[in-house]
Amino acid sequence: MKIAKLALAAVALTTTAAVAPGVATAQEAAAGVTAGAIVYGNDGVEIGTVESVEGETAVLVVDGMKAPVPAAAFGTGEQGATLNATKAQIVGMLEAAHQEAMAKRDAALVVGAEAVTAKNAPLGTVLEIEGDNVIIARGGDETNKITLLREHFAAAPDGALMALMTNAQIDAAMAASAPAAESAGE
Repeated sequence: MKIAKLALAAVALTTTAAVAPGVATAQEAAAGVTAGAIVYGNDGVEIGTVESVEGETAVLVVDGMKAPVPAAAFGTGEQGATLNATKAQIVGMLEAAHQEAMAKRDAALVVGAEAVTAKNAPLGTVLEIEGDNVIIARGGDETNKITLLREHFAAAPDGALMALMTNAQIDAAMAASAPAAESAGE
């Protein structure tokens, strides 16, 4: 499932009575947005489902893509939760954000790049890129190599290369795959 980290603009999506008569204001609706709610567009067509709500942010799932949306952006219509946009508009924004994120990742993912983990801890140096396989020298030690997939990386806000995992998660995955690799060689 693709994750597009895009906070949809609250101004563009906030439903107001002026835009849609008979629809509750965003402030009234924000308290009612719950996980599992089906969300409809301003055209009455289903957009997607709210996966979770944490604090003031709801995670909206649209065609397998996830987007954090301010809870205040939701309104309430006859069918339930609404956004002041169509599904096509939201899908377009999510796809554009995904393409931009992939372009930034690919620009950062080059041989010699220093990678950090999801918690901004040092991971290592990119030694080779073979298709979707990225070979990293952990801590810069070329005898301590790991291979991650291109999809395991993103560009950090500062443009640096960032793995989407922590060192602990990488170590756990390596440990779990080691017995399988050893038994395959026997």
